[in-house]
Amino acid sequence: MDLKGRVAVVTGASRGVGLKIAEALEARGMVVASVARSGVGFAADVSDAEDVARLKTAVEVELGVPAVVVNAAGIFGPIALVKDSDPHEWVETIMIDAVGPYLVTRAFVGGMVEAKWGRIVNLSSAASLHTPGPMNSAYGTAKVALNQFTRHLAAELEGTGVTANVIHPGDVKTAMWADIRDKKEAVRGDAYDSWVRWVDATGGDPPEKAAKLVIDIIESDVNGRFLWIDDPLQTPIPSWGDSADPL
Repeated sequence: MDLKGRVAVVTGASRGVGLKIAEALEARGMVVASVARSGVGFAADVSDAEDVARLKTAVEVELGVPAVVVNAAGIFGPIALVKDSDPHEWVETIMIDAVGPYLVTRAFVGGMVEAKWGRIVNLSSAASLHTPGPMNSAYGTAKVALNQFTRHLAAELEGTGVTANVIHPGDVKTAMWADIRDKKEAVRGDAYDSWVRWVDATGGDPPEKAAKLVIDIIESDVNGRFLWIDDPLQTPIPSWGDSADPL
């Protein structure tokens, strides 16, 4: 598929997986609106509706109507039992990880439908498919909500030429990994110690694999699915549908 000249919006593009996705799309000739709270081309807080409205205007005036949106902005949030959690941090996690993709998608999906082509990719997590446990209720809840939002969105978009999917980008050694490493030291037990050590020892999944998966999705017609990178360190967990890798 010739993506040259098409506009893509990538949130969380200042570092980690979001940065690698933005770079991969640029390498394919796309015009990328890199979005983060600071330090990139378009500064915006994706959890703030007014900020996202300003982002929409700025992107469309400067670059044109986007054909691709990748919602990669995210935080892990508090590692704590619900009774011990900080309400501000808990709600902030939901706002950035679940409400943010809704606001950004809402801002740009209309233009895609009018153009009769578009791709929306939301970065979820295997945590949304794991059996629930203690300590990460905010992150797990946010990613489950993101999955279900994406499925509703995909159903609405069926037949329009626009698709929506979620991905597990891999167990990547990013700033979020470092945040979990640091936070786990302050809580009782070692709920995340083995995961942190495993990612550290293996080096984690290369973020370039997530970037490749995003491009594969853009070039396909798959819609409403939970998708995994090629050969992930973590064995893919069945989600909805019949296949973990329909691409």
